[in-house]
Amino acid sequence: MPGRGLPLPLLLLAALCPPAPARQNPASIAVVGGGIGGAATAYFLRRRFGPAVRLQLMEKAAPGGRLATEQLHGQAYEAGGSVIHPLNLHMKHFVQQLGLSVAPAQGSLLGIYNGEDFVFEESSWYLINLLKLLWHYGLNPLRMYMWVEDILDKFMRIYRYQTHDYAFSSNERLLHALGGDSFTLLLNQSIDEAMQRAGFSHKFINEVVCPAMRVNYGQGVNINGFVGAVSLAGVDSGLWSVKGGNKLVCSGLLSASKAEVIHGTVLSIEPKVRPGPTGDPVKLYQVTYNTGSEVTGDTYDMVFIAAPLGPDLANISFKNFEPPIRQLPNLYHQTITTLVHGRLNTSFFGYPEPATFPFGVILTMDNPNLFFNSVGKVSPVGAASREAELPSQLAVWKVFSKEVLTKEQLNLLFSSYDSLKVKQWLAYPEYRPPEKCPPILLHDHIYYVSGIERAASAMEMSSIAAKNAALLGYHRWHGNGHRIDQEGLHEKLKTEL
Repeated sequence: MPGRGLPLPLLLLAALCPPAPARQNPASIAVVGGGIGGAATAYFLRRRFGPAVRLQLMEKAAPGGRLATEQLHGQAYEAGGSVIHPLNLHMKHFVQQLGLSVAPAQGSLLGIYNGEDFVFEESSWYLINLLKLLWHYGLNPLRMYMWVEDILDKFMRIYRYQTHDYAFSSNERLLHALGGDSFTLLLNQSIDEAMQRAGFSHKFINEVVCPAMRVNYGQGVNINGFVGAVSLAGVDSGLWSVKGGNKLVCSGLLSASKAEVIHGTVLSIEPKVRPGPTGDPVKLYQVTYNTGSEVTGDTYDMVFIAAPLGPDLANISFKNFEPPIRQLPNLYHQTITTLVHGRLNTSFFGYPEPATFPFGVILTMDNPNLFFNSVGKVSPVGAASREAELPSQLAVWKVFSKEVLTKEQLNLLFSSYDSLKVKQWLAYPEYRPPEKCPPILLHDHIYYVSGIERAASAMEMSSIAAKNAALLGYHRWHGNGHRIDQEGLHEKLKTEL
């Protein structure tokens, strides 16, 4: 019909010059790190790139990373990441897809200890707790709940963005797409500053907020506001874990991804150029690793690093890159987990009669004279705890501290004990706002998944970063720029309903 379609010469030209074929998927991808970040990255890469790509994952130890269990008194206990928030949708999805079972978090009465006395003692009666909180802190607890809920509501937008296959080229862009300037501001101020500006009292911050930071991140209220909000969300009800140990998610994801797991330590990554099947040059990455018996390696089209980079962490040398990839400054905080099977010395906490001691969880305020951050009674990761049948206070207790506890310190905390296990972690970053997250894109097709930990370190944060990196890698490989760093996604997706 006249006036419709292309003119005849252009139609002939289009017939003679068909559109260029879509770029083929990469032939091989390497993932470095077998913790939750690496396992989730492998899982999402397989779902995105399909069954044909050769997917290999390098892990120097057993899969799980900082999700680990320790055996004590014939049972296994969580020694790393322990609890999961009910709104952590990726972790919930993994558990459902892998056919794993959920165990609700153990309920125990909580006491907040300042080094001399308990400043707050939880009751088994909800109404009494409410009255105590109102008496001690006014409306601060209710306002904190609303403040954290507002942050969570914005944070939940990431699941919708990722369901629609949108990705972000930096962690700051990702956070800004969720909460705008308010989220990036949280990175650049401490949780103390953020909550003071929001009108919370010093007393409430010191007695309630600080103990939550100390148990979750081993640090005080000087950590950044975003990770502080994540920590406060972790005191919510409905927390859960995976029956048998949270590390089962990692091994399950690796199995589902059909990734070949190579037990080795990655030493270096170097760009290479090789002739492709058509004779044209192809850019690849040589990954060299030590298996313990030999130093070997292979070449890959893409590399995803899901292990914290740093001299004391994943100490990878980036060779012959132009411009050079510099070593990322990445201080990680030491946390000591001590599992003790014994009787708590309740006299230490001002309770001479053990039978009257009501607390299963003791959090602490910031006090230089205290040698521990928290003490809590824990259950095994498997079946229901048999500790409940034992006499009061004879249980397995988990102690978090900055340094390995001395025998004298253990004897202060416990009236008797027959066994213990000590696990030393570089568990999470040393948070020092203002924070600057490392880049996700280290080179054309090298992606750094673990940089999101500088914003907040948590199982779900690593899972979100893993999916973002997989989507980003896919879209950049195939030239889908319209799926990267889109502005106004929240409003755009609302109008598409």
